[in-house]
Amino acid sequence: MNQFSYQLSIRVALRYVLLVGLLPAVTLFTQCKTNQSSTAKAGKPIRVLMVGGGTSHNFGMWYKNVDGQTLSRDGFATVNYVGDPDSIMTYLPQADVLYLSNNRPITNPAARQAIMEFVNAGKGLLIAHAAMWYNWKDWPEYNQQIVSGGSRGHDKYGTFDVTVNETNHPVTKDVEPKFTLKDERYYYIPDSSGPGVEVLASSSVTGSDKIFPSVFIVKNPKARIVGLALGHDAESHNIANYQNLLRNSVKWVARR
Repeated sequence: MNQFSYQLSIRVALRYVLLVGLLPAVTLFTQCKTNQSSTAKAGKPIRVLMVGGGTSHNFGMWYKNVDGQTLSRDGFATVNYVGDPDSIMTYLPQADVLYLSNNRPITNPAARQAIMEFVNAGKGLLIAHAAMWYNWKDWPEYNQQIVSGGSRGHDKYGTFDVTVNETNHPVTKDVEPKFTLKDERYYYIPDSSGPGVEVLASSSVTGSDKIFPSVFIVKNPKARIVGLALGHDAESHNIANYQNLLRNSVKWVARR
C-alpha cells in the first residue's frame, strides 16, 4: 500500500468512528425532542374562562380563589376570572371551557350571542350553582337551550346526601358513590322543551321523597355541557368530592 492509500484509509476510518460515535447522541436528542413535544401537547393546560358576580354568594372567595386554585393545581388548567359579564366577549375566543357561576344579569345582547355561538361551535360549558337559576326572564333561551331547565328555589342551607347514579362516567371518576355535605339543595327541574339531561348524581334529604339532580349532562347536540348544582360555600368547594367533580367536568367538556 502506498502512502496516499494509507492516509486515505486512515481518514475513512476516523470518519466512521466519529459517525458511529455520534449516531446514539443524535438519535437520543431526536427522541427527547419528540417526547418533549408530545408531552407538552398532551399536558397543555385547559383554558377556562370563569364568570362570577351577583348576589347571595361570595363569588370572589369560592369561585375565583378556591375553584381557581383547584383547577390550576398541577398545571391542569389556566383560569381567567371575570366579574363583569360584558368581559365575556373579550376573553371567550381564547377559552376552551366557559365556566358560568354568576347570577349577575347578562344583559348585553352581544355577550348573550357570544355564549350561544360558543355552544354552537361545540365548545365546553360548566353551569354551576347560581348560574342554573332562572335569572333572566328576558332571555328564556338560556335556561331552555343551555341549562335545559333550571331552579326557582332551594332548601334552607343544611346537610343532605348526594348519590352518584352513573359511577362509570368520566365526570364522576374518583367521587364517592354516596357522600354528605352542607349546601343549598337546588330544586333543579328539567325543561321538557329543552334538549334533555342525563343525571349523574342526585340529592336527597332524610324525611323527604323529593330527589333533585346535583350533577347532570345537558344533551346538547353540539356542545358538551355539565350542570353542577353544588357550590354555595366552603362546605362544598373545600371537599375532595366536589373538587374531583369540578376537575372531571372541566376535563370532559373540554374533550380531553
